[in-house]
Amino acid sequence: MKKTLYLMRHGQTLFNLQKKIQGWCDAPLTELGIGQAQVARDYFKNNNITFDHAYSSTSERASDTLEIVTDFKMPYERLKGIKEWNFGKFEGKDEILNPKLPYGDFFAQFGGEREVEFKERVVNTLIDVMEKEENNVVLAVSHGGACAQFIRHWVDYNVVQFKPGIKNCAIFKYEYEDKKFSCIEIINHNFDHLIK
Repeated sequence: MKKTLYLMRHGQTLFNLQKKIQGWCDAPLTELGIGQAQVARDYFKNNNITFDHAYSSTSERASDTLEIVTDFKMPYERLKGIKEWNFGKFEGKDEILNPKLPYGDFFAQFGGEREVEFKERVVNTLIDVMEKEENNVVLAVSHGGACAQFIRHWVDYNVVQFKPGIKNCAIFKYEYEDKKFSCIEIINHNFDHLIK
């Protein structure tokens, strides 16, 4: 039986605005980030999409986004397995210090995660989530790097093509069957009306 996972990135944070590296460190949602989460909430409402279970990264920016998306009415579980990449000593530093993509094992030498460890952590966590018998339509709020690693992992099964650069509150719709995910839609909202 096919199941559905909606994997999304959190709303804009103060560190996003300041162009700071934000992995395991955290920053609050901005006013725009709150508005982006409200737009995502309306998308789900307007399309009559309801979830039987919801999960967020343990980072506050992800759990705050999830709470807004679900109108503060749905219980959820926070999972370390879908946290962002650990960037080690680069946490909180200016994004200009990032190496060119792909990062590979660059951050491991500075106390961060190797790329393959990060990807396996996210992939295995979301397989575990979808293998739960009661989980049929699931919302998971995570991070840009985690969403990118996840969609790349399933490239042979994806229906839609992924272009690098994941916007805040982007929503990735996956079908899940036989321990495999296929991305069938990527929803990127236009937030121009929120910018003053």
